[in-house]
Amino acid sequence: MIESYIVLAGRIRKELEDLKRLAARSQRAMEAARHNPTEADLYLDSAALNLHDVYSGFERIFKQVAATVDGNVPSTPEWHRDLLDQMGLELPQVRPPILSSSSVQFLDEYLRFRHVVRNVYTFSFDTERVGRLVNELSVNFGKIEQELLSFAAFLKDVGSG
Repeated sequence: MIESYIVLAGRIRKELEDLKRLAARSQRAMEAARHNPTEADLYLDSAALNLHDVYSGFERIFKQVAATVDGNVPSTPEWHRDLLDQMGLELPQVRPPILSSSSVQFLDEYLRFRHVVRNVYTFSFDTERVGRLVNELSVNFGKIEQELLSFAAFLKDVGSG
């Protein structure tokens, strides 16, 4: 039995529940911005922060997988991108790919957006970009969630066997 795999599977499932709540909050913030134009900038800030947190949560999962399963957390200056790319790799005799190439590509824009949130003033956010990212997340979240849940099931099977 590999207890660390079973624990990681549980953490993935818990993190996904939290990320689903954050994705819904970003959607609600954008809807509120559309209905309250005089306060739209405040709701836009909320949507952007929640998008930031969604990607940060995915990255927390990826770091745990890299440490627990892969035995290698990237430490290069480009470690954020390297970590995301690593999740799309099959590691023979270790694990299958965690994310499809389309999910890695999709999440790359959220990685780049998180950098924007951390490095510009909120009044500089591009309203159209935030709105598009919120809408695309609501469309694609389920696919990424399913990929991560499939990986959690793999961990549980390997960990129990």
